[in-house]
Amino acid sequence: MQKLRISVLNDNIAGRWCRAEHGLSFLIEADQTVLFDTSSTDLIAFNARILGIDLRQIKTIVLSHGHDDHTGGLMLFEGQQLICHPDTFLKRYRKSNETELGIKWTKEEVSARFRLQTSKEPVKLSEQIYFLGEIPRLTNFERRETAFKNEDGSDDFVMDDSGLAVITSKGLVVVSGCAHSGICNMVAHAIKVTGIEKVHLVIGGFHLQNDDAVTQTTIEWMKSIHVEQVVPSHCTAFAAQAAIYKSYRFLPVKSGNRIEIA
Repeated sequence: MQKLRISVLNDNIAGRWCRAEHGLSFLIEADQTVLFDTSSTDLIAFNARILGIDLRQIKTIVLSHGHDDHTGGLMLFEGQQLICHPDTFLKRYRKSNETELGIKWTKEEVSARFRLQTSKEPVKLSEQIYFLGEIPRLTNFERRETAFKNEDGSDDFVMDDSGLAVITSKGLVVVSGCAHSGICNMVAHAIKVTGIEKVHLVIGGFHLQNDDAVTQTTIEWMKSIHVEQVVPSHCTAFAAQAAIYKSYRFLPVKSGNRIEIA
């Protein structure tokens, strides 16, 4: 089994040499190399040069969902296999101020530039890496309200939200972009898809905002299934990160970080 290396091409906090913006982009290297999200702009091109990563060598890109802070750097690329949920291309807006926050390009424009594969079902990318597809929303404490709406004014619960599951020698690694579907729902689905119950690491955006009942229940749920490491980043607010830190002593995720799991 190949070791896993996660290179943080961007997260919200700058590292020693790498710049940062609001957004997320991780390069996942195991038995296949997958770019997971592309952040908000072309910033990842600068950080990739600092890290010695040749973006031209990337053959597969996965989008966690269709928000602009995860898809904005997409046009740095051309010709790759691009995998995402069919709803990635919906027009969507913030309820608070009517601003648009969806992907900037149409499905037709993206299809002309990439080898596009949309799927609600999980997709096995390699022996170690799975795209999780649409996440069943089964918990009774996650994502019951939404700050977003669709073009027709209906609630947008970001049904396209997905993640990656990576099989390692230490157990499952679950990588989330924003977890609009609920990070516990995502982990539970990753276990079901892969058939592996031991979860070594859960990392990425959790979309938790406060040290409240939802965050505390999330922590207890992770403990109940014996998740070994929990590393929140990106859209996880400071109060929620501080609450998680009390149970899972993690190092903050910064642009330029590299995490290796043998």
